[in-house]
Amino acid sequence: MASGYSLLEEELSCPVCTEIFRDPVLLSCSHSFCKACLQQYWEQKGSRECPVCRRKSSKDRPPLNLCLRNTCEAFLKERRQRAKAGSEVRCSLHNEKLKLFCLVDQIPVCFVCQTSIKHENHKLRPVQESAEEYKEKLRTALAPLQEKLKAFNAVKLSCDQTAEHIKSQAQHTERQIKMEFEKLQQFLKDEEAARIASLREEEQEKSEKMKVKIEKMTCDISALSKQIKAIEQELRAEDISFLQSYKDTQNKAQCTLADPKKVSGALIDVAKHLGNLKYRVWEKMLGTVQYTPVTLDPNTAHPDLSLSEDLTSVRSSGVRQQVPDNTERFVESLWVRGSEGFSSGSHCWDVEVVEDGDWVVGVVAQSCKSKVFFPQKQSKFSNLFSKYQILSSSKAAHILQRKPQMVRVQLDYDSRTVLFSDPKNNTPIFKTSLGGFSSECMFPLFSPGSLRICPLKVSVTVK
Repeated sequence: MASGYSLLEEELSCPVCTEIFRDPVLLSCSHSFCKACLQQYWEQKGSRECPVCRRKSSKDRPPLNLCLRNTCEAFLKERRQRAKAGSEVRCSLHNEKLKLFCLVDQIPVCFVCQTSIKHENHKLRPVQESAEEYKEKLRTALAPLQEKLKAFNAVKLSCDQTAEHIKSQAQHTERQIKMEFEKLQQFLKDEEAARIASLREEEQEKSEKMKVKIEKMTCDISALSKQIKAIEQELRAEDISFLQSYKDTQNKAQCTLADPKKVSGALIDVAKHLGNLKYRVWEKMLGTVQYTPVTLDPNTAHPDLSLSEDLTSVRSSGVRQQVPDNTERFVESLWVRGSEGFSSGSHCWDVEVVEDGDWVVGVVAQSCKSKVFFPQKQSKFSNLFSKYQILSSSKAAHILQRKPQMVRVQLDYDSRTVLFSDPKNNTPIFKTSLGGFSSECMFPLFSPGSLRICPLKVSVTVK
């Protein structure tokens, strides 16, 4: 059957390209060729002759062989169906269908292969049975890969979201930077305008005084000039006339004007306007800026928390924000951490309780994973107590009987203590130890209510 199939394929092949006919044309000598093959042959030969019998064709456009074309199309369709059904997958040694599967060699074999020395004493099973068994094994092996793929897709999705959030953060931060610098630039422009206005005012005032002085001097000069001119005229008179009017001329020669005074204090006080100009502007600028000892880290804030633009206050927004689920972020508790940790020295910051309600202030060790749930019950708190040193309005650790409007947190890293006090009356509230975290950074910790980190007064000392 296979050989017959091959003979049919040979009969339906073009003598020129040896492939199954494509748009076959029929010459008058009864030979058929692919239309494109015949045209190419004629162009190369320069004459319209048959590639087989060399007989010249009387037509430059031979007619299509429709019967042959239909036969070729039917043959190609059947070959595609045979290939799809796998009817041509046979043993390369015995040309028999592969009905068995060798469990030792892990290959399909035919019934003749089963009796060969190569597969002697080998276990063989039907192809269908073996296929189902091995497909099930692959399905089992595929499950962990599929789970890993899900994990990779989930992490990739998180990375994609984080990448978008990075862009959003950068754009928002850039806008805030520009706004802050615009404020500084506006301050400098206003200060420049004020100092130039002061200079112009001094210029106008001293110019007016000088103008009045110049006008008076001009009048005095004019009067003296007239007086001198009259006396010079008398000096040119005849002796008798000169002597007759001498007494009157002598009186005219008397000067009643006081001697002119040199200009003093009339110039612009340049030193006042330029002396230590940058320092004085900077000193004045300090009155418009604030410094807070702690800055909140938005990358650690619970999604329900809302931070101010300057990162000094926090409140519960009640609306979950679309932020990345990064490892530093608190997700179980409504907390946010300070951006800077302390591993030495003494540090202090004041926290204003803006609204009533539950709140937490304190410090947290760096080893504390942000996603660890903070237990609210005292009985469950002991195992985590050393990680969190907090003052709470309603939760575990130290519960206040009276809620202050402001709390001062004093971290003395070297003595391993945290002191909470009321800065309004300097009254101690609660003191605790840092525990066994001798080499770890301690970070400020906050949970609203609504809390605001109080700014410190900025001063300048010149030595």
